[in-house]
Amino acid sequence: MSTNINQLTPAKAIHPGEILNDELKDRGISQQDFALETGIAKTILNEIIKGKRSINADIALLIGKSLKMDAKLWLNLQNNYDLDLANIKQKTQKQLIALGAWNEIKEYVPYRFYKKHKIISGDPLEDVYLLQKIYAVNNVAALLAVCNEPNFARFRKSEKLEPNKINLIGWVKLIAFEAKKLEVGIFDASKKDELITELKEILKENAETVSRTKVLLAKYGVKLIIHKNPEKCAVDGVSFWSEGKPAIGLSVRHQRIDNFAFTILHELGHVFLHLANDKNAQFIDLDKQELSEDYCLSTEEKEANDFAANALISLQDWLVFMKNKSIYDSKEVIAFAVQLGLHPAIVYGRYANETGNYKIKVSIDKTLN
Repeated sequence: MSTNINQLTPAKAIHPGEILNDELKDRGISQQDFALETGIAKTILNEIIKGKRSINADIALLIGKSLKMDAKLWLNLQNNYDLDLANIKQKTQKQLIALGAWNEIKEYVPYRFYKKHKIISGDPLEDVYLLQKIYAVNNVAALLAVCNEPNFARFRKSEKLEPNKINLIGWVKLIAFEAKKLEVGIFDASKKDELITELKEILKENAETVSRTKVLLAKYGVKLIIHKNPEKCAVDGVSFWSEGKPAIGLSVRHQRIDNFAFTILHELGHVFLHLANDKNAQFIDLDKQELSEDYCLSTEEKEANDFAANALISLQDWLVFMKNKSIYDSKEVIAFAVQLGLHPAIVYGRYANETGNYKIKVSIDKTLN
C-alpha cells in the first residue's frame, strides 16, 4: 500500500528562524546589520533565529521586504513548522500510548518468534494494531484474556506445556490470521474419497509434495497453511473453520514424507469426522509427550489417528501384512507399498507410530520433497 507523502510526519520540525539564519549567512549579512535595516529588535531577531519565537505577519513583511522575497513564504514556513511540531507531538503521544500497550502485551505473545519471521516490525505503533488483528480482538485487555479461551485453557492439564502456552497460542492465532486471506473452492464432505485418492498419488510421488497438497486441498475447499513452529513448542497441526471453510495449519517439524502424510491425514480426519458437524470446534495437535494422557486418549484424537492410519493402509491390509510379512525385510515392505500405491516410507511410519519403535534402520529415503 502506497503512502501519501503529505501524510508523513517528519522526524524533526525545522523552524523558519533556522532557514533565515542560513539565508543571512549565504548573503554575508550579520544579524546586527539585518536588525538595523529591518527595525527588528536584536533580541527578537536572535530568538527567531534560535527557534524560540515565531514569525508573525509584521515580521514576515519586514523580512520579505529586506531580502526581496515574498512575505507569504515566511508565513508559510512558520505555519509548516507549527503543523510539523503538532504532528510530531501527536505522533509522540501515540507512540507513548502504543509503547504502554506493548509493555502490557509483550509477555503474552511469542515476540521472538514473530520478530524472527518478520510478522512484526518492532515498532509498537504498528505491532500493537497488527497483533490485535492476528488475535482477532479489539483491545489489549481482550488479547490478554485469550489464554483463558476454552480451546487453550485445556492445555493447563499438561504441566510440561504450561511455559510454552504463549508460543502455542501465538502459532495457532497466526495460522488462523493467514487462513482468512486464502480463497479456496467449495467444500463438500462427500468428496472425501476423491480427495484422499488424489492425495495418495501426491504422497507416493513425493515431489513438491507440500505445494501440490496445498493446491489439491484448495480444490476441495480446504485451506492449508504451513508455518514453522515456535521454539519450545512441539505443535504439529491445527484444524478449525475459517470464513466458512475448513482450514488446516501444519508446522512440518519433521521433514519426512511419512510424518507429513500422517499429520495431514490426521487433520483431515478432524475435518471430515468432527469439523463437518461442528462449526465451532478447533483441534490442536502436539507431540504426544507434550499432552496430557486424557487428551491423547480423547475420542476425537483416537478417531483422527485411526482415520490417518487407515486412509492409506486399510486395517485389514495392515493386519495381513503384519501377520505374514516382516517390517525388517525392505523388499517385502516395498512390495507391499507398491501393491497399495504408496511411498514405502509410509509403511515404516505406520509401524513406528503404532509401536513407538522409530529405530528401524532402512535404506529408503524418507525425506519430504
